[in-house]
This record gives sequence, structure tokens and C-alpha cells, in this order.
Amino acid sequence: MGAHTVVAETLEAKPLQPLKVTPRLAGTPKNPPKYSVTVSDRAGQPVTVADPRATRALVALMDMHAVMGGAACHWGGPAALAEASAAIHALMFSVSGREWFDAYNFVNDAGHAENGIYAVRANYGFDGLTFDDLKNFRSLKSKLTGHGESHLNPEGVLLSNGPLGSSLPQAQGLALADGLLRRDRATLCILSDGAAMEGEAKEALAAIPGLAGKALLAPFVLIISDNDTKLSGRITKDSFSMTPTFEALTTLGWHVIKEARGNDLPAVYHALEDALSAARNNPNKPVALWLKTVKGYGIKATEENAAGGHGFPLGNADKLPDWINEIYSGAAPEEFVTWARALRQQWLDKEAAKKAAPPVTVSGPKKTKIQEGLSRAAIRAVQDGYPVFSVSADLAGSTGIAAFQKTYPDRALDVGIAEANMVSTATGLAKLGLIPLVDTFAQFGVTKGLLPLTMTAISQAPVIALFSHTGFQDAADGASHQASTYFAAVSPIPRTIVIALSCAGEAEAYLYQAIQRIAADREAGRDGESVVFFLGRENYPVAWQDNARYEWGRAQVLREGTDVTLVTNGPLVGKALAAADQLAADGVSATVINSPFVNRIDLPTISAAVRKTKGRVVVAEDHQLNSGFGAQLFHALINAGVSISGRSLGIPGVFGQSAYTADELYDKYGLGTAGFVSAARALLSKSDV
Repeated sequence: MGAHTVVAETLEAKPLQPLKVTPRLAGTPKNPPKYSVTVSDRAGQPVTVADPRATRALVALMDMHAVMGGAACHWGGPAALAEASAAIHALMFSVSGREWFDAYNFVNDAGHAENGIYAVRANYGFDGLTFDDLKNFRSLKSKLTGHGESHLNPEGVLLSNGPLGSSLPQAQGLALADGLLRRDRATLCILSDGAAMEGEAKEALAAIPGLAGKALLAPFVLIISDNDTKLSGRITKDSFSMTPTFEALTTLGWHVIKEARGNDLPAVYHALEDALSAARNNPNKPVALWLKTVKGYGIKATEENAAGGHGFPLGNADKLPDWINEIYSGAAPEEFVTWARALRQQWLDKEAAKKAAPPVTVSGPKKTKIQEGLSRAAIRAVQDGYPVFSVSADLAGSTGIAAFQKTYPDRALDVGIAEANMVSTATGLAKLGLIPLVDTFAQFGVTKGLLPLTMTAISQAPVIALFSHTGFQDAADGASHQASTYFAAVSPIPRTIVIALSCAGEAEAYLYQAIQRIAADREAGRDGESVVFFLGRENYPVAWQDNARYEWGRAQVLREGTDVTLVTNGPLVGKALAAADQLAADGVSATVINSPFVNRIDLPTISAAVRKTKGRVVVAEDHQLNSGFGAQLFHALINAGVSISGRSLGIPGVFGQSAYTADELYDKYGLGTAGFVSAARALLSKSDV
């Protein structure tokens, strides 16, 4: 690479004209918020603003509906941002003479707080939203997804969010387009302090003032919610202080306005007025409104909680009426109190029905999370003298490695919400002889960590990745969190083994073997191979068969048959076994194979089974059909000269969406038990013709 040496004549282009793209955002609400308060603006004039207490109450109520449906939710983030969201919407919706979206681009990078935006907008009746619509939040039938998704809700979401730090650079692009087209529009972007730890956010924090300084951007206002809190706890305590980062914004070229009273509505409204005025008066200098907020604000218990009540902390509706009253200091609107009491009664009725029902005998194998096996293996490895070291990015509690970190706190480090940095840090550890474990959700690991994983292999520094919440397993969070291309992303990386885990016993066995293999290779002077483990989030049997054996590189034949072979891995193993039972009831004999080694196909085992079933094979995966496990398996079988008549089940080239449970999505896309049965019967019917 070198300097540009191309010689070309400079020509004058026609004026830059954008394509005619019809706006899909809903228009400015015609009415004020149902529940409102009045503040005075900088000019002393009264302004009607959505009541932040109503926002918090609605978030609590909508979250409870989702929790009772079986989904996880967020509370701390929207509670912290209720005042900021109220001020932002009051200013945006005060536009006259044109639609609000012609005056503002609004981008919420803080996806965990999207339900707070739904609440504010339902209060306005924006896009026809009613309070009843909030009751379906995160359900399969609602466009109010776990994080804002424009592909399902283009009327309310301009840019999809979810993976922290991703929307800020997209907002940079919006401001650049408006600047190039000389449009009179300001971009407002909400950013959490945790998101500011991400590499792509840091790039945008440097680029936005740099581009604005060259007169390329329209007015830009960044609203930062700084409460020193991430999912697992306090940022400064667990990782490092973000204060120097925010203080450095001035040096980077931002006009910084700091407001320490981030949960004081008049103070926040005035600060936002000042920020917009400064940005419009000088578009060449973007404004960062640095708000000190309290995560979980409005409920004493969550305000004091180490993680600010990141997820919704109420597991049932028993205390919900008390919550609503606490939000209002004891004087909540009757509508909200009645709603909360109805949810509590619904919960009480269900509890009473459970007690009145005859006792249910639970049969079958014990179930647990796959994650438990990972910590057991890592702890055992340290006890056996292996130099294992855990590097996390805020999600150790969800990925299962937290138990190891608490057992050996001197063998663990949390680098904050920064997946790429996590993998790259581990590469350095591996290069100098340690065996690092990295962990995060699969979606973040394969998107933000893909280049670092590639560089790990090139640098001859093998790491072990524990990537959880694969595919539709992260049902409630929606498409932005649902990894569906993870096999395709990492399978082609040389010197990288990809394993899909289906149970805790398998996880414990293969993680320990992976550690052993890396140690043996490195001490023998070989490069070694990285291992990327993918796993779900739900409970599964500890093992799928008695006295299970886990041989490296081998598939497991869980059931032998003669008519059709069902091959899968990860969260769909149980579905395949259930399908085999249904087929057996119809006289169809099915072989079931768990094939965890995704990019190292066990041809001897699988080809023998496929030949035995006359080439009839159904492959299923919680992954896109395109370039997934099925594609790799069929490719291997064909290259080996095995004649097949196959069916491949997977996600059919679409994004997922929020649902209360993964099973709802599996059934919708034909990945449940019925999907296996239907595919098997289709193959048998075809062979009978």
C-alpha cells in the first residue's frame, strides 16, 4: 500500500440528489401527552412534557406482561433516561410547519432503554399507540420488540439498535447526508456510558467532531447517560472509569455540556435546549450533553442495586402495585394502580390454580443450563495446573463463566463492554503462554469479534471462545441480539474449531479437552487451534444418553434407525429426539445424531448412518439456511461420494423478532419437533414414488 498515484481529470458533477425515499416514520402527534407535567423553557414560557413518572410506571407494567409471558426485560436503563426522553420528545414534537422527522433525526443507541421510548410515545398516542398495545411488548404478535427494530417497526424506529455502540456511527452517517444535502435537520443520538466503551463508538466519537470541523455535518447532539453502571455492576469497580473518556471529548472537538442533575426534568430540558441551540448556531462543532443519571431511578431498591436493576427485577406481580405507588411517591394515577392490581390478581389466580391442581410428577432426566458445565471444566483445569485466564466483556453471569471468576478472581478480567478488545487482549495472553477464555453473546462475539478472532489464528495465539444465546435462544431481545450467521462467520477461519453445545455434560467434557489440546500443542511447539463454543440459554438434560462419551471430533449417535437420519446440534437436539418418538409411533425408524463439531464433520459416523437409511437425511440448525451447518454437512457428504436425499431446516433468510420463548420462533420457522417430522415424512414420501 502506498500513496494515491492515479492521475485523473477533475470533473464537475451534477448537484447531489438523493433517491426519492418515502419516509415511513409516523407523523407528529396531534395531542399532548395523556399524563404530563409543565416546565418553563429558557424563555420562561410553559412547556407541556410527558411525565417521567408515567414513563416509569408504563415500563414497569409492560415489563410485567412480558415477564408473565416468559420473557426477560429491562428496567434500569429506561428508568435512568425517562427525563431525557421526555425532554427530547417534547422538543421534537413541538415542531410546527413540517413533520418532526423533517426537523430531527432521532437515534437511540441505548437499546436497553427502547421500552421507555415506547412508553413515552404511547403516552402521546404516537403512531396510534395505546396503553393496551404495551401489554404485548416483546411478544411474537407485537412490533414493539425488545430493542428498536426498523424492519418490524419502521413507523417508530429510524435505525435499529441493540448491539451497543452500533447506532452512533450510523447517526454520524445521517448527519453527514444532511450536511451534504444542505438540509435543515439536527441529529439527536442517545448513548449510554457502557456503549461508549465499544470500539465502533469510540471511532465515531473521534470522527464526528473531525468531520463537523470540515463543515461536512448537519447539527449533531449526543445525549450521554452516565451512571457508571453496566449489566453486571459498576463500570469503574468492575473495569475502569469512563470519566477520562468523557472529559476527553472536549479535546476531540466536542462542545461538552455537563448536567449533573440528569434525573431533574427542568434541568435536563434546559440543558437540551442549550445543546440544540449551540449545535444549530455552530454545526461545525457537535455537542455532547453529558448527563449524570441514576440507573433504576424511581425505585429505591434498584437505585441502590449494583447493576441498577438492569433487567426487570420483579419475577411476578405480587409487589407491582407497591412499585407503581413508589414511582409516584404514593399518589399514582388510578389507571396505573388498577392495571397493576389486575396483573397481581392474575398472578394470584395462577398460583391458586397451581396449588389446587393435582401434583404433577416430573419425569425424565435432570435439566440444567449448559453454562454450568463450562465453569466446572475451567475450575478443574486450573486445579490440574493449566494456565487458564478468563477475559470477559460484561456478560460473565449470562455466559456461565462467572462461577469460575468468583472461584479464581485473580484469574479473571472484565474489559467492559468491548468485545473486540476482549478477544484481542486474549490473543496477547495466548501468545505469551496462557490459555485465555473469552465470553459474550454469540451475536456480539461473531460480529464485533470476528476480525480479532481471525487475527488470533494468524498470530498463532489460540483462544477459547464461549459464545452463548445463539440463534432464537435469545428470543425476547429480538433480531439485533439473535445470532443467526454465527456458523457461517467463524467456520471458514483456518486453525479454528467450531463446536455447538447441547448439554452441560458435553460442555464440561469438550471445554476441558480443548484446554488440554491447546496446552499439548503449545508445549510441543505447535501453533494450536482456537476453539469457538456456541451454546443456548435454556435448560437441557445434563446428558442426552446414559454413560455418554464425548470423544473429540466425533458425533454422537443418540438413537439408531433404518428409515431416515436426523442430524442436528445445539438447542435442537431435544427436538430431533422428540421427532424420532413421533415418527416411531407411525412405524418410522429414525437415527438421531448430535453433531457438535460444526466445521469438522465426523464423516465416518454420519456417512455410515446415512447409507443405512438409504441416503435419507434431515439436517436442522438454529441458524440461517445459507452457509450454515447443513451446507457444510451436505458439502462434506457429497465430496465423500455419499448419495443423499436431503432436507435442510433452518432460518429461511429472514431476521427474527421478539417472542416470549424460543419455542415460539422455532415453531414459526419450522424448527420445532413438527418441522423434523414433516421433513422426514416428505423424504419418505419422495422415496416411495
